[in-house]
Amino acid sequence: MDIFQQSIAGFPAFITYFLISLVLLAIFLFIYLHVTPYREIQLIRDGNVAAALSMSGTMLGFTIPLAHAVAQSVSIPDMLVWGVIALVVQLLVYLVARTLIPGLSTDIPAGKAAQGAFLGILSLSTGILNAACMTY
Repeated sequence: MDIFQQSIAGFPAFITYFLISLVLLAIFLFIYLHVTPYREIQLIRDGNVAAALSMSGTMLGFTIPLAHAVAQSVSIPDMLVWGVIALVVQLLVYLVARTLIPGLSTDIPAGKAAQGAFLGILSLSTGILNAACMTY
């Protein structure tokens, strides 16, 4: 078997894991966008930096552990379990942030960048820790 055939042999697994990862990301975004009381996408379209910072950090905070789950998993069900764990952790981060900053639900739509940055960095930091803890 030449090098090209060896390389392309993993393509079906790549496509499967990639598509499932995109579905998990879509599910996460759907849930997250319905959990928050403001409309991030519209706020971002309107140029709201706070919404962009919080949403970007949250997406990274989910995709980093999801990527680690893909890399570490031994099967699709294994990846799905850890992907769902990453999803739940990020939703909990948002709830904790709302507890730490009670005005978060109004501050981000108001464009307060500090609150958006805090939520984004909290989400990203937790995602990095979440990924590091997925050593099995």
